[in-house]
Amino acid sequence: MTSRPHAATPPSAPVPDCPDDETLSARQFRTIAELGGDVAFAIALPARRLGYLSPAFGALSSFAPDALQQALDSDGGSPLAPLAAWLREAAGGEPGALGRREFDLLDAEGRPLALEALATVMRDEPSTLVGLLRDLSAWRAHQSEQKRFASMLNHEFRTPLATIDGAIQRLEATSNHADEPTRTRYRKIGAAVDRLIGMLDEYLSPDRMAALGRSRQPNTITVGDLVETGATQIRAAGREAVLRLDQLSTSDRKQLTLRGEPEGLRLALKVLIDNALAFSPPSAAVVLRARRSGGGIEVAVLDGGAGVPPEDVARVFDKGYRGRNAGGMAGSGLGLYMARSIVEVHGGVLSLAPGEEGAGAEFRLWMPALGL
Repeated sequence: MTSRPHAATPPSAPVPDCPDDETLSARQFRTIAELGGDVAFAIALPARRLGYLSPAFGALSSFAPDALQQALDSDGGSPLAPLAAWLREAAGGEPGALGRREFDLLDAEGRPLALEALATVMRDEPSTLVGLLRDLSAWRAHQSEQKRFASMLNHEFRTPLATIDGAIQRLEATSNHADEPTRTRYRKIGAAVDRLIGMLDEYLSPDRMAALGRSRQPNTITVGDLVETGATQIRAAGREAVLRLDQLSTSDRKQLTLRGEPEGLRLALKVLIDNALAFSPPSAAVVLRARRSGGGIEVAVLDGGAGVPPEDVARVFDKGYRGRNAGGMAGSGLGLYMARSIVEVHGGVLSLAPGEEGAGAEFRLWMPALGL
C-alpha cells in the first residue's frame, strides 16, 4: 500500500512574506482597526459621504448606520451633531495630520455616551477622511473609581493627621516648662505630620486626580528616563551622580520600557536615592547602575556610606522600622516599605544586595521590561 505524501510544511520551509501596507486590502485594514473594539469609519471628500462605518457603531450608540450621515448633512438637531461638526472640521485639515477629541453625547435611547474620536485625511486621491471612534465608558468609570478611592484615602489619612497636628501644636504651646528633649520630640512629630500632609497634597489631592482624568496617563517609562530622573535628583542635592550604564546600549536605554505607572516608579527610586543621600557623607558620590537581568532591567542605587547594620538587614523594609544608624535623622520608617510596595504592585522586586558593613549600601530595583 502506497503511503500518502505528508501535506504539512516542513519546519525549514520559508515563511511566506506578509503583505506590506500597499497590498493589504481595505477589509484587512478594517479588521485590524476593529480588533480592539473600535468603530472604524471612512468619509469620502469633499462630498462628505460615509463610505464605511463599522457595524459596531449601532451596538455602541443604538443609532441606525445612516444617523451619522444625516448628522453630517445637517447643522444640528441630532444628538450626534457635535461629533458631526468636528468631523466636518477635521475634513478640512492638512492631509496626514491627526485630529483627536472627546465627546459626551447621548445615545439613541438618551443614555450618556462618552466617545473619543480620531481622524486624519488620507493623502490619496480621491481624498478620504478616515478614523476611529472609541468607547470611553469603561475608562471613565475606572477614572471615577480611582478618584473616589484616592479621595477616600485622602480623607482617611488627613482626619487623624489633623487631630495629631492640633494636639502637637497645643503641646508645643503649653510646654514652656518641658525639658529640651521633650520639646525636640514635639518638633519632630510636627515635622513628620507636615511631611505626610504634603505627600497627601502631592499625590492624592483633588487637583491631581482631576489632572489624571483629563488625559490617558502613560503606563510605561523607558530605562533611560527613569535613570535620568534619579541622576537629576542627585545633582539637585549638590552631590555627584555616577552613571554605570555600559551594560546597556544607547538603543536599550531609549527603547527598553518598564511597564508601570511612571510617577510611582520614580517615587520608588526617589526613596532609594533619598536614603543614599542621607546615609552617606556629603563628599561621596551616589552611583546609579542599570543592566539587563533575568528578562528584565535592574536599576541599582549604591552609596558611599557605612552600609546597613547586619541586625537591620532582615527588617529594613518593614513598615515603620528605623535602623540603628538612623540616629536623630528625621523620618517615619515608611519610605522603604512604601517603595517596595510600589515596586511589587508593578510585578517587580526591590531588594538590599548582600554586602559588608562599612562598604556602603546597594539597593536593587528589578522590573520586567517590554521588548526583552
